[in-house]
Amino acid sequence: MKKNAFYAQSGGVTSVINSTAAALILEAKKYKSKIGKVYAGKNGILGALREELIDTSKESITAIESLKARPGGAFGSCRLKLKNLDENKREYERLVEVFKAHNIGYFFYNGGNDSADTAYKVSQISKKLGYPINCIAIPKTVDNDLAITDCCPGFGSAAKYIAISTMEAALDVESMSETSTKVFILEVMGRNAGWMAASSALAKNSSTDAPHIILLPEVTFNQHKFLSKVKSIVKTKGYCVVVASEGVKNSKGKFLAESDRKDAFGHAQLGGVAPYLSSLINSKLKLKNHWAVSDYLQRSARHIASKTDLLHAEAVGIHAVRYAIKGMNGVMPVIVRGKSDKYTWSIKPASLSKIANVEKKLPKSFITKDGFNVNARAIKYLQPLILGEAYPKFFNGIPKLEKLKLIEVEKKLPKWKL
Repeated sequence: MKKNAFYAQSGGVTSVINSTAAALILEAKKYKSKIGKVYAGKNGILGALREELIDTSKESITAIESLKARPGGAFGSCRLKLKNLDENKREYERLVEVFKAHNIGYFFYNGGNDSADTAYKVSQISKKLGYPINCIAIPKTVDNDLAITDCCPGFGSAAKYIAISTMEAALDVESMSETSTKVFILEVMGRNAGWMAASSALAKNSSTDAPHIILLPEVTFNQHKFLSKVKSIVKTKGYCVVVASEGVKNSKGKFLAESDRKDAFGHAQLGGVAPYLSSLINSKLKLKNHWAVSDYLQRSARHIASKTDLLHAEAVGIHAVRYAIKGMNGVMPVIVRGKSDKYTWSIKPASLSKIANVEKKLPKSFITKDGFNVNARAIKYLQPLILGEAYPKFFNGIPKLEKLKLIEVEKKLPKWKL
C-alpha cells in the first residue's frame, strides 16, 4: 500500500544539506507506486510533533532543484533530543498519531550524532508501538564525527572554506607582520573532534606554510608549550597563524571556553577560544595579534562548496529512499572510501545501533608528535573531500536563490504541547 514520507532536517545545518533534501524528494518521485507525497517537517522533528508538515509536492521541480544551491535548512531545523520511549511514551504516541493521520510510512531524519540517536529511537516504533515505519537516518554534520561513514556530508565544504580562509588570512598577516600584527588566531567548530581544525592544514603548500599551529580537542592544551611554540615561530618567520578548535581542553579536561549555558541537547555552549588565546598572548608574550571566529560562516559558505561534498550529499538522499522502499529500517546510508590510490567512494547501509551516540574523533595517527599539527596521513584523507567547485548561479553579484512556497498540509489533530 502506498505511503507518504516524512523528511526533516536536524541540528546545525550545512551548506549542502538542502542538496540532500532535493535529491531525496526528486528520487521519491520515481517510486510513485510506493511513495505518495513527501512531507517536510517544519523545524525538524518538531514538525512531526506539532503536525506542521510542508507539502513538497506543491513546489515546482525547478524550485526543488534550486535547493542544491541553497545553504541553511530550507524547511527549518531544531535541536530536540527525544527521551527514551519508556521515559516519555507520550511523545512517541504523538508521532504515531500524526503518522496515522497523514498515512506516513517512511521517516527520513537528516542530521548528526544526536539526530542519529533520535532516528534510532523512532525506528523502534514498529516493534514497541505496533506501527509500521521504515526509518532511515541520513548523515549530515560539519563536525565529521559520525561513526562508520568515511566522512559526513557538509564537512568537505566546511573544510574547503576553512582551508581557503586560513590561506588568505595568513597572506594578509604575513604582509603586515614587519610593523603590525604578529599572530592571527582562527577559531573553528569542533566540540570533541578536531576534523575541522585539522582541515586548515590543507592550506599548506610546504611544511613551513600556515597554519603553523593547530590546536585540537584530542590534544590536551599546555599553556607553556603553546606560548613557547608561538614565540619560536614568530622569531623565525616573523608571524604565526594559529587555528584552534572550540573544543580545546586543559589538563583538567575542561573546555578553555566553556560557558554556563547549555544547548537543547545538554551540551555546554562553547565559543571564545580565540579571544582566550589572544589575551594569553597579549599578557605573556606582548605580541600584537588579531583573532576571528568562523562560526556560522564555515558551515553556510555554499558559494565555495566542495563538488565532492555536494555529490556525497545528493547520494545519501537518493540511497535513503532506495533503502526505505526495500523495507529497511534503522539504517543510515554511509560513505565508503575505495582502497585504490585514486579517490573513489560508494554508498552502503549501516545499522543505526552502531552509529547512534558513537563519536568518531581525529585518529592519533593523523597528529604530529608535538601535537601542534597534522601529518601527511591526515592530508591524504582530507584532500579528496574538498576537491571540485560547484558554484551557484549569481545575479547582481550575489547567489541567486529561489523562494519556496512552504505550504503546510491541513491539520487533523488537536494542538500538541511540549
